[in-house]
Amino acid sequence: MDRIRIRGGRQLSGTIPISGAKNAALPLMAAALLLDGPLVLTNAPDLADIGTMGALLRQHGLVVEHDKVARTITLSGAATNLEAPYDLVRKMRASVLVLGPLVARYGQAKVSLPGGCAIGTRPVDLHLSGLESLGATISLDSGYINATAKDGLHGAKIIFPQVSVGATENLMMAATLATGETTLVNAAREPEIIDLAACLIAMGARIEGAGSDRIRIQGKAPLGAATHAIVPDRIEAGTYACAAAITGGEVVLGGARLEHLGAVARVMREAGVEVTEIPEGLRVSRLNGLHGADVMTEPFPGFATDMQAQFMSLMAVAEGASMVTETIFENRFMHVPELTRMGARIVIHGASAIVRGVPQLSGAQVMATDLRASVSLILAGLAARGDTVVSRVYHLDRGYEHVERKLAAVGADIERLPG
Repeated sequence: MDRIRIRGGRQLSGTIPISGAKNAALPLMAAALLLDGPLVLTNAPDLADIGTMGALLRQHGLVVEHDKVARTITLSGAATNLEAPYDLVRKMRASVLVLGPLVARYGQAKVSLPGGCAIGTRPVDLHLSGLESLGATISLDSGYINATAKDGLHGAKIIFPQVSVGATENLMMAATLATGETTLVNAAREPEIIDLAACLIAMGARIEGAGSDRIRIQGKAPLGAATHAIVPDRIEAGTYACAAAITGGEVVLGGARLEHLGAVARVMREAGVEVTEIPEGLRVSRLNGLHGADVMTEPFPGFATDMQAQFMSLMAVAEGASMVTETIFENRFMHVPELTRMGARIVIHGASAIVRGVPQLSGAQVMATDLRASVSLILAGLAARGDTVVSRVYHLDRGYEHVERKLAAVGADIERLPG
């Protein structure tokens, strides 16, 4: 199993190209189930999750061609198998995004529940209740979602009790082939939602309001071939902004967009990090000291939960105290024990963590528990004295493209150690 070694203490300087967003690419790939295609996605990242979604769509019967040199994914063909098996779905929660398109186009689907998901208060419940509002019949059997719509889907007004990016994506895709108008109220507003809507519109869908909390879809528009450029990854951009700040360096984030960072840019500025929009993307620097800043994770344009762990690493070396409150996911402080092994002073109180900055972290052997925790430990290693070795970095490969190469190119002392 691969590990990554970081020797800290080097300021970063140079340009880091920001890849296409994983969280935009996955629903875009699922959208190919709505038409025979081809759907051509450009600016496609080379990530483990992209490979998993490609494998899932291939077993449904689609032709998926990923040109890693040209950074394109071409999807075509019709589904010949309407079941999404556990062995693939368990690897990636976003696999449930095939449910809406399959039911909308083919009238039925059998999709495994995502691994670790308990029906009830978990967000997948919103996917199912929304499809039922559109006319689908849903049953659960032996860990699978069985959905049918023999007479097709019909437009409806769906009010989400809480914001859900995945449910917004799934139902927006399904509604493009439903009869009549669908309105999604309290819809997610993330840049990835806007990107999916733009692609669906290029395919022929009629959608208004993406980026607001109310999205209207006029269904039954004929969908056809399209080419779409995947939006830059705002979480990758935010992560490398933290890397520049934690080392006291200056980097240009090539292709990044300020409006996509939402509250992340504002909070980083409060902490003493300069974030400036330039023609090439964003310039990020920390010319003076860091100071503590409080954050609470919220749906976009609030502070992204996917940036919480990285920001905590940054606050671990800031002057003063910070409070980090997680409101989106439970159990998302699993990186805290590993950061404390490196000398961070962090105390958890329920859904909040109190971070008291220290002058210097120390390198240590640490273990990644999830995707964002993985990169938070790498950030801590960049600022630490001595060597840090992060194990179980297969988590990292799900969402960060060649992280060690990108950081090494701007001056980090970092290498991958084959397992």
